[in-house]
Amino acid sequence: MAGLVYCHLAEIVFTSGGTESDNLAILGVVRAAAHERRHVVTSAIEHPAVLAACAQLEREGVDVTRLPVGASGIVNPDDLRRALRGDTVLVSVMHANNEIGTLQPVAEIARITRTAGVCLHVDGVQALGKVPVDVEALGVDLYSMSGHKICAPKGVGVLFVRKGTRLQPIQFGGHHERDRRPGTENVAGAVAFGLAAELAAGRLAADADRLAHLRDRLENGILSGIPGTSVNGSRWHRTPNTTNICFDGVEGEAMVIALDLRGFAVSTGSACSSGAVEPSHVLLSLGMPAQQARSSLRFSLGCGNTLAEVDALIEAVADSVRHLRRISVHA
Repeated sequence: MAGLVYCHLAEIVFTSGGTESDNLAILGVVRAAAHERRHVVTSAIEHPAVLAACAQLEREGVDVTRLPVGASGIVNPDDLRRALRGDTVLVSVMHANNEIGTLQPVAEIARITRTAGVCLHVDGVQALGKVPVDVEALGVDLYSMSGHKICAPKGVGVLFVRKGTRLQPIQFGGHHERDRRPGTENVAGAVAFGLAAELAAGRLAADADRLAHLRDRLENGILSGIPGTSVNGSRWHRTPNTTNICFDGVEGEAMVIALDLRGFAVSTGSACSSGAVEPSHVLLSLGMPAQQARSSLRFSLGCGNTLAEVDALIEAVADSVRHLRRISVHA
């Protein structure tokens, strides 16, 4: 694990997954500061694990600033610089967005936080194994990771904690993980995560190129073959495996069902928001009207997907959109 992200062994903390890693980083740093500093900065498009942790801090009397992102889905470092205050204790910004794939300028953000003497946490769950991650080069103080995102089992995660970072445990018990996370470690999960990390490090560049080719083929096939479609967020600064596409005049949930019946799994938002009736908070933060947000789908490609599957998906999407638009007109 340390080799994949270029850190020291002692800076690795095993957790139960990305959600716990995010919570430990955010709650742990802020609570360790006690009443010295009571302000946190994050972005409007963070994963629910980050946003919910920040909401809990607000209930504890901490001020939270949520930065806007605009249509690109990328935080403006100047907005962050302006948001910092004398009592800012933590900035938490994700590396890659889980719905639209956009990459944040983490290294530039880190230079700002380091100059200001503010701790930086990055949710790297969606970036690990898809783009190079060097925590030293990025300049982050904490970095969250999850095993199942790189084909390890569910139920194991890692939090990188830079040496010297003040972190208060959010669970209580034994002295495991150097007093940072009590409880018997998931040893089998940790071993599997370590092996997955080793494999990911060896094939990172090749996988990224292959997935980017498949994603571009999927996007171009949909955009050129289906009128009234557009890609949400930046098409340039993003992970190679994720795209989010709006289909005018089509309900996203209806598309999910139609494609599921054809053997394809897609979503209208993050997996953690399954069953939600509200449109994606990420897409709304891009400035999209609610109806357009509800007409959007997230497509995620993995190491097992093939060119033939992508071509079949393009055909299935086109057929589904035609059918749904036709019955919408006649309804």
